[in-house]
Amino acid sequence: MLLLKSLHLIFMVTWFAGLFYLPRLFVYHSMSSDDTGIDRFKTMERKLYFGIMTPGAVLTLVFGAWLAVINGWDLYMEQTWFKAKLVLLLLLAGYHIYCGKLLKDFNYDRNTRSHVWYRWFNEVPVIFLIAIILLAVYKPL
Repeated sequence: MLLLKSLHLIFMVTWFAGLFYLPRLFVYHSMSSDDTGIDRFKTMERKLYFGIMTPGAVLTLVFGAWLAVINGWDLYMEQTWFKAKLVLLLLLAGYHIYCGKLLKDFNYDRNTRSHVWYRWFNEVPVIFLIAIILLAVYKPL
């Protein structure tokens, strides 16, 4: 069980590293004007999204669900804090998918947003991380 919990946490950290870094790359990409720099950002963004973020997200959810099943899914579903955590995870998955849409827009040179917008967008995962950790640790509801 401790191995599953460890794997869940390792991949959660991996996923969040990508969630923090990809929008930061978008900031710099949106400010870039030279073809070499733009191509470099496209490569970095693609590798981060498909090579680190998405596997991290999938494995976080797999090991988290496995832990919940082992510990009694029915018992967890009776607890409000767990339901709140699941809602936040669904919203976070939506953020992840939206990052993929933005990545595609950049890849096809269709970005319409400013670096300032991406700077604010970059802060969103921090809110999710704080809320999810507090729910999992304190189980307040």
